[in-house]
Parts: sequence; C-alpha cells; structure tokens
Amino acid sequence: MKSIGGFYYVRCDEKEYECKARGSFRRSGSSPVAGDRVVISVPDEGFCAIEEILPRRNTLRRPALANLDVLVIVCSTVDPQPNLMIIDKMTAAAYNRDITPVVAISKNDIKNGAEIAGIYRRSGIDAFLISPEGTDEARRLLSLLKGKVSAFTGNSGVGKSTLLNMLFPSLSLATGEISEKLGRGRHTTRVVELFDCGGCFVADTPGFSTVDLQRYELIDRERLQYCFPEFSDYLGECRFTSCAHVCEKGCAVLRALEEGRIEPSRHKSYVTMYNEVKDIKHWQMK
Repeated sequence: MKSIGGFYYVRCDEKEYECKARGSFRRSGSSPVAGDRVVISVPDEGFCAIEEILPRRNTLRRPALANLDVLVIVCSTVDPQPNLMIIDKMTAAAYNRDITPVVAISKNDIKNGAEIAGIYRRSGIDAFLISPEGTDEARRLLSLLKGKVSAFTGNSGVGKSTLLNMLFPSLSLATGEISEKLGRGRHTTRVVELFDCGGCFVADTPGFSTVDLQRYELIDRERLQYCFPEFSDYLGECRFTSCAHVCEKGCAVLRALEEGRIEPSRHKSYVTMYNEVKDIKHWQMK
C-alpha cells in the first residue's frame, strides 16, 4: 500500500502488515512499490518480511507504482494554465505501459474546459469536466474506477487531492493553495500511497515535472506512434514503411491531420516527442 523509511505496509485479507524487505531485493536492484502483489511471511515474533514480488503487469518509475489499470491525468483550466504537451506525454506514457489514460479537467467553475475535453475525446481518450457542483461527471469518473487500481497525477496545484476528496470524502487528504509568486502549487502529497476506497484502490502521487517525464518515460521512436490511439487507423497506410509521420510525403497520418481527423496539438506533441528520441539508440533507452 505504501513504503516509508524502509518499512512496507502490505494489505492482506483486510489486515495491514508492517514489513521489511529481504536484502535480496536491494542486491538485485528491485524494490517493492505501491501496487505490487507480494508474498509475505508472518512470524510469531519479529518483523513480517516481503519474500517475493510477483510478476508485474506494468510499472511507472515516477510516480513509483505497479499494476495500474487507469492513470487519471488531472489538469486545471486556470492557475496553473493547462499544458497540453505534459498531458500528451503522460497519455503516451500510459499507453506505452498498457495503462488506460483518462483526463480530468478541474476548475471548470472558473473557466470552461470543454475545448480541452474535446481534443482528448476526439483522440479516443476519455475526458471529464470537474467542478464543485459537477456531480454527474464526478459520478461517471467514479464508475470508471470501480474494481480497478488507479493513480491520480498532474502538475502541482491542479487539484489532485481536491478531486480525490470529492470522489472519496473519507480520505480527507491535505490540500494546498496556489503560490502566485511561483505560479504553481506547493507539494501537499509526499508519499505515494494506495487507498482502499471500497471496491477500488486509488493512489495520490507527488506532483511531477517535465524533467521527470523526459528522464523516466522516454518512449522508443518506433513504439511512439502506437501511443497515440488516433493514429491507429492510418498506420500501415503510408507510402513508405519507415514513415515517421513528421514531414514525409505520402504520409497517411499527415493527410488525416490536414483533413481535420487528427488534432493539431496532439500531432505537435508527437513531433516534439519524436524529435526528443529519434537519435537515441535502443541500448541508451534501457
């Protein structure tokens, strides 16, 4: 469920155990993270121990989580302003890890986020318009999370903790105000932790930065095209099999872009991400 100071808190049969990890994990360079399925030993005396980490379906390095079903990417319409590039990097990272991304747009009571929602809905990604009185969209998001393991992430100050409190009032997570001087929120969430919310597990995560994404979630240039679901109908239809979908003649993706079937901001993000990784070798990615 979480780790603090070398201790791991494991949920098993409605009971939580405080555990230490075997030294073999440290020697192998693999440590348990929130969301891991593990095998523990429970002695009559002394500390419980994590004996084995079961195979992971997926992982994120930052935030450090495993076995996620849904990644909820929270952005705000104002304070801070929405950064579509960061949203697009997170949706691509989710697809690359076999996680379903959704976009939750907060502060719609201050400024309407329908335009942002439209970009992602037209791209095959579910989007939710969240405001204090917008209970229908919150209920729709809650229904999607039932029975799943989900993480909430986004830039500091966008309202991750506020949204979690709206969906799960029993959590009572700490929230912070926006710093006008810095133009971003103070970090109010310090530990990656899974919460048992009656039928689903959710994680609140520390704010991430573009630097973190560039360092931890780079996607291989050949894989990147598959992380934009709106490209799927056109892949394999280009004139050249090695088409990068950036500026090539006879590109089916670029033709769809010109015809308005692909959102310009999404393709711009793709090109930026492609240029970041096009010269990186496979062994360097690892």
